Amino acid sequence: MTVNALPLDRVYLDHNATSPLRPRVREAMLEAMNFAGNPSSVHAEGRKAHAFIERSREKIAALIGADANDVLFTSGGTEANITALSPGLVANTQEDRARALCFVSAIEHPSVFKGGRFAPSQIRIIPVTSSGVVDLDAFIDLLDDHELAPLKGENSKHPFIVSVMLANNETGAIQPVTEIAGIVLERGGLMHCDGVQALGRMPFDLASIGVDLVTIAAHKIGGPKGVGALVGPAIDNILSDPLMRGGGQELRRRAGTEDIVSIAGFAIAAEISCEELADREMVRFLRDRTERRLSKQHADLVIFGKETDRLDNTTFMAIPGILAQNMVIALDLDGIAISAGTACSSGKTKQSGALEAMGVSPDIAQCAFRVSFGPQNWLDDVDRLVEAIAKTVKQHKKARANG
Repeated sequence: MTVNALPLDRVYLDHNATSPLRPRVREAMLEAMNFAGNPSSVHAEGRKAHAFIERSREKIAALIGADANDVLFTSGGTEANITALSPGLVANTQEDRARALCFVSAIEHPSVFKGGRFAPSQIRIIPVTSSGVVDLDAFIDLLDDHELAPLKGENSKHPFIVSVMLANNETGAIQPVTEIAGIVLERGGLMHCDGVQALGRMPFDLASIGVDLVTIAAHKIGGPKGVGALVGPAIDNILSDPLMRGGGQELRRRAGTEDIVSIAGFAIAAEISCEELADREMVRFLRDRTERRLSKQHADLVIFGKETDRLDNTTFMAIPGILAQNMVIALDLDGIAISAGTACSSGKTKQSGALEAMGVSPDIAQCAFRVSFGPQNWLDDVDRLVEAIAKTVKQHKKARANG
């Protein structure tokens, strides 16, 4: 399926960072640009714009089994995560907010790993196994080690919040979110899940994963950058501590005029990507073919998280001795876009936090690069990738031999 008119001489294999804008999404956004009214205005133009947003809200809600009123549009996944991770969502009084706890896994996106709006002293890190999956026994021990009694404030809702992503953005490892959510529910906590990488890449809905809030975003699935959503039955808890204050937009949960153009694109991108779930075997085939061919050519190739369930489109690997940044640059010069992991550091390359949490040695971790496929990739792209990596390795060995 053709998703975007990329340059013919380029191969794009960095969909976990951003997936190119889909033609149907662009068309929907152009249509939305014709709405003249402010969605909060009561005149005909405003009502028309408002109705368009609500149709988009209903479409996104239906795709993940949510109620339309439980969808809060944001500027992206980061804002949604920070909105969810607030002491105000789990405690009412200042005293209780100061002692509420936030548990996050060691492999989360930075906006989650840093605990959102919780103070550093209130954040607890959940360990992961060497496969990059949350260690459930360690999580239970961590809960047991801390006082989780109900808070003192009148009508306080929860004593703590837990945030674990559904699928890791670097390794693609799928996390046991359903099991974790069951533990959190049993102990009276609130469960948040960053589902940004999972949307459109694996089937899921709110009922099946059992969380109170889930974060999703548009630009990972061929939608526009700069729009996301926080979704779930606990969404009204945000009323006690909204991140964006001011007007009464988004049912008073987030101030600021809604970005109708981006929201329109988000809804179409989500719809298309979820329709494509039935064809995800193709990206899995491309991933597996890549790993098989590279493993044959490079005996020392390391594939992280290979022994666990992963997103079909993602492989995170290393060839010891070749720095990730050198691999990324060399492939870019050959017309192939990959990454050295997460794309949230303004173009900087640094050691993967996920690999550090998994216990991977620094000398291997600094060589880790990620390949993430999308619906427009095909067998020829794998061939070009494998050939370019072989060329890079050969050049590296020659340079070392020449001293």
